[in-house]
Amino acid sequence: MRNATELMKKCLLTAFAVLIVLPISTSLLSAQITAAKSLNTPLIAGPNRPGNIPEGYAITPFGYFHPSCVQSIAEGETLLADGRVQHVDGTVEGNIAVCNYPRYKPDGSPMAGATAKQKTPEVSGWIDDANIATSAANESYGGIIAIWVVPPQPKGQDGQVLYFFPGLEDINNVESILQPVLAWAGGQWTIANWNCCLNNITTESTQVNVRPGDEIVGSITENCRPGTLSCDTWNVFSKDLATGKSTTLSHTPSEGQVFNWAFGGVLEPYYVVACDDYPPDHHDTFQVLLLDKYLRPVSDPKWTESSNTTQTPQCNYGVKATPYAVELYY
Repeated sequence: MRNATELMKKCLLTAFAVLIVLPISTSLLSAQITAAKSLNTPLIAGPNRPGNIPEGYAITPFGYFHPSCVQSIAEGETLLADGRVQHVDGTVEGNIAVCNYPRYKPDGSPMAGATAKQKTPEVSGWIDDANIATSAANESYGGIIAIWVVPPQPKGQDGQVLYFFPGLEDINNVESILQPVLAWAGGQWTIANWNCCLNNITTESTQVNVRPGDEIVGSITENCRPGTLSCDTWNVFSKDLATGKSTTLSHTPSEGQVFNWAFGGVLEPYYVVACDDYPPDHHDTFQVLLLDKYLRPVSDPKWTESSNTTQTPQCNYGVKATPYAVELYY
């Protein structure tokens, strides 16, 4: 009980720091950076991709997209509800980003308009997660804050991609999600924030490099008056607490969704062909604080533990969740 109480206090302190400091930090950044985009290079799928995924497609936490459908916005820029981007100086792009290419799910299966699946790579897609949905139609979540540690670098080097994140989603519209993401690819850990998928475009904030052993915080918080069922815009925020470096999706649109489905921790790998493709400690723990629509901590949340044990190789996958902590095993 004492450990849980101390953990909740730590998350609460971080929550208030994010909720109070974030608007100030964003304002300061807006005065310092230019309107030029800081473009992240899309992570292109390699030869181990499913056979129906066209060459040159990019890997994201939401599956496979054509690179033209992966949009990066710089610190201080805002994704508007119609899909345009507002720059730091207040100007707005004239064109609305629209994706004209098929999209594929994390396991390689097609979305609407894509070709049929031909094969599946060894391990790709959601493996472990802890989730909880609101039980009443007039209830939703106002935010989630998670603290976790960047794992060691994997021993295996098989072109694998690893994503770890908390998230908020609409259980009745599962094609869209907000999430701060820790990613490993090409020998480097990074943090960034994602909003999927307005106009079938997935939007990513500026990536920040992080190091194994660094403690990071990721949060999703509404920009509306407490008690709002469906807030129009949200802040998605990631910060390396060891270096102080951060990245933000500020006032990003919710597409009218009711965020009634929360994920305290998720492991989503791609192209894992051996257990050494995961970090050598084979587990990661999220310290989690879930907020209701009034921005109050949810009392004693009951997380549902979910683990995919059908894919090969099996690497001791599993989830252990308590009200304020989610541990993922791999």
